Amino acid sequence: MKIGIIGATGHVGSFLTAEALKRGHEVIGIVRHVPKTIRESNLTFLNKDIFVLTNEDVKDFDVLISAYNAPEGEEVQHVKAMKHLIEILKDTSVRLLVVGGAGSLYVDDKLTTHMYDTDAFPDAFKPTSINMGKALDYLRESKDVRWTYLSPSADFLVNGSRTGKYKVGQEQLMLDKYGKSEISMADYAIAMLDEIEGPEHQQQRYTVCAV
Repeated sequence: MKIGIIGATGHVGSFLTAEALKRGHEVIGIVRHVPKTIRESNLTFLNKDIFVLTNEDVKDFDVLISAYNAPEGEEVQHVKAMKHLIEILKDTSVRLLVVGGAGSLYVDDKLTTHMYDTDAFPDAFKPTSINMGKALDYLRESKDVRWTYLSPSADFLVNGSRTGKYKVGQEQLMLDKYGKSEISMADYAIAMLDEIEGPEHQQQRYTVCAV
């Protein structure tokens, strides 16, 4: 497939890029700053900010992954970015896969309390989590875009192991066999590429956790 990855050189984006290339997909990294040294020889770049992407830029992709993360103090940009992506993808056949947040996952069976609503949730992370949650709500209301939103577990580990194993949930925060809510970025990337290659969560948010 031809896969565009917004934020391909960021933390999560780098794992997604590596996993997609490993599986033989054509990957175009969409970044504001093209790195001077490129580790992956078969990776090409589109040097553009997310907010100036056009329908012409993305219409030939099979999949567009957004690993966009708003700067500190500008967290409301998550909503703006989502609105822009929906607008340029409207009425195309391109699938949108979004690297979501864990803060908007629910911690109760009635699905009334988000993780960011709890006393234990750090105040510093609330602006990002709340605005990512608003962006998800906006995405749910869209009618003309094929989308999937993948939330990680509470602890999203840059240096975690690539085990190739994960378990899947829907709207609730999950725990592994040790009572921890965590997933490595490497295993998260595996989960997202599995979804791209074998769609099971179209027009849905879901989550993954270590086993």
